[in-house]
Amino acid sequence: MNLGIVVFAHGSSVEAANAAVRDVAAAMQHEGGFALVEVAFLDCTEPTLSQSVQHLVDLGAARILVIPYFLTLGTHLQRDLPILVDAVAREHAGLRIAVAEPLDGHPALVQILLERSRQALAGGVLPD
Repeated sequence: MNLGIVVFAHGSSVEAANAAVRDVAAAMQHEGGFALVEVAFLDCTEPTLSQSVQHLVDLGAARILVIPYFLTLGTHLQRDLPILVDAVAREHAGLRIAVAEPLDGHPALVQILLERSRQALAGGVLPD
């Protein structure tokens, strides 16, 4: 069965922020060798989760993995995303859909913070 992946982000009225999510999803698709990757946004812009899943199903996906592009397991992931996933599952009988863990707790986040702090300090943002 074909796997479709949805990178699910909050969405922003600032298009550059949405474009950054699209860029990350495209890089993940390329580097991971995944054929079917879409983005979806909770708020402020499209596509919605329902629209992205429909597009993936139209392309032949029979399984959908939703990857939250959120740092923490806050209200949107605890309340909003399960409601949206349940609605999508009702729209597509027989579609297998699952949600991955959010970014919170992944050890790479500590490394990213360390790298960013070293870059900033080396760049002189906080003089001695």
